[in-house]
Amino acid sequence: MEKNGKIYIAGHTGMVGSAIVRRLKADGYNNLVLRTHAELDLTNQSAVNSFFKKEKPEYVIIAAARVGGIRENNTYPAEFIYTNAMINMNIINAAHNNSCKKLMALGSSCIYPKMADQPIKESSLLTGFLEPTNEAYSIGKIAAIEMCKFYKKQYGDNFISCMPTNIYGINDDFSENGSHVIPALIRKFHSAKENNLDEVVAWGTGSPLREFLYVDDAADAIVFLMNNYDGNEHVNIGTGEEITIKELTEKIKDFTHYTGRLVFDVSKPDGTPRKFVDSSFIHSLGWKHKISLDEGLRTTIENYLTFVLS
Repeated sequence: MEKNGKIYIAGHTGMVGSAIVRRLKADGYNNLVLRTHAELDLTNQSAVNSFFKKEKPEYVIIAAARVGGIRENNTYPAEFIYTNAMINMNIINAAHNNSCKKLMALGSSCIYPKMADQPIKESSLLTGFLEPTNEAYSIGKIAAIEMCKFYKKQYGDNFISCMPTNIYGINDDFSENGSHVIPALIRKFHSAKENNLDEVVAWGTGSPLREFLYVDDAADAIVFLMNNYDGNEHVNIGTGEEITIKELTEKIKDFTHYTGRLVFDVSKPDGTPRKFVDSSFIHSLGWKHKISLDEGLRTTIENYLTFVLS
């Protein structure tokens, strides 16, 4: 990407989008085009087309999405598939129609089959059934990845996609209904500590294995790919490290200085047993994560206490 090129970051107020903005500005990219949801409804095709026709962004990074944890995905599957599919379809097609030089669409590790071989290679996409608790969200993301591939195949557009593993960090969603596992646990332990509760209940057995990527590392990888990758297939972004949910929960319990009991409610769903992506390709290109899980957790907890609760 040229330093003075016009770059549109869709979803710049979210966790990943705001990290991408931070990364771009740190690298000297200052010609950024940003719109809030109130300024531009990305599910409105006419509005998106008008925006692209007027602004003509040269580069586009799609970080906008409707996201949530297991509970919200189970409760609102129709909204999840509609919103995520429409955001990506509208932006990708408008970028094509307005001669965008390069576009990046972000996937999610839940795009892969529930029982995919581990670690999960990029070639595992569409080879089996999805995890039912986030199937609707997954299909919306898969549509974006496939659109990038087919617009490249049919039109020659330089549209690429990536698949970050589970992202967490600054500006995460700490709400009760929308949070993923790390922010949910941080909120639970802090609330229990503040209210002198004797125990904290976590969902599931604690046995599933997960891989976590700090959001600033994710942003770094996305900018890296925009500058170093023009291939046809999506690219996994991960750390190559995994941890059980039980171990993760115990870490957050310690880092929040909660001293009560930790109980796992085995009647609640675990989700996919293991989600560990094969990131050997992006590692071969020269990218590696820099922020350890312990460092990232501590920073996220500090962000929660300092900014979210202020």
